[in-house]
Amino acid sequence: MKTRFILALLLPLTMPVAAFADAGHDEDRAYGEPGDPKKPARTVLITMKEGEQKMQFLPSEVKIRKGEQIKFVIRNNGLLDHEIVIATLEENLKHAEEMAKNPDMEHDDPNARRLEPKKSGEIVWKFTKAGEFDFSCLLPGHREAGMFGKIVVR
Repeated sequence: MKTRFILALLLPLTMPVAAFADAGHDEDRAYGEPGDPKKPARTVLITMKEGEQKMQFLPSEVKIRKGEQIKFVIRNNGLLDHEIVIATLEENLKHAEEMAKNPDMEHDDPNARRLEPKKSGEIVWKFTKAGEFDFSCLLPGHREAGMFGKIVVR
């Protein structure tokens, strides 16, 4: 009986960890809300790549009008897996610490996409508040190698 109890406690520790890059997924987010793919959106292409001893997003800054819905078309032109996570800078830095402890975390959030090399994906997001927000690749070492950018909402 005692053995089954201990196994029941330990079993969840051996399963893959799902993490939420969207720290406020059940509450009001400073950086907006998931967009509606059925509504019009401005398309913004973001390319992820590595080279010349750094990793980067191109462009590294995006300007948006408050209330605007954006369809980010994300392309990984690199040779490594990369991800993009849209959040506040503070939320992304905190999540980067969690990713460093568990680099195999899986994300299932409307504000994040992980892409294999030569793959593409989309995020549809509506920016409801003015401010400066962050987008980063939170895979260990990638943000530190320069893979981050800024979203300016006015």
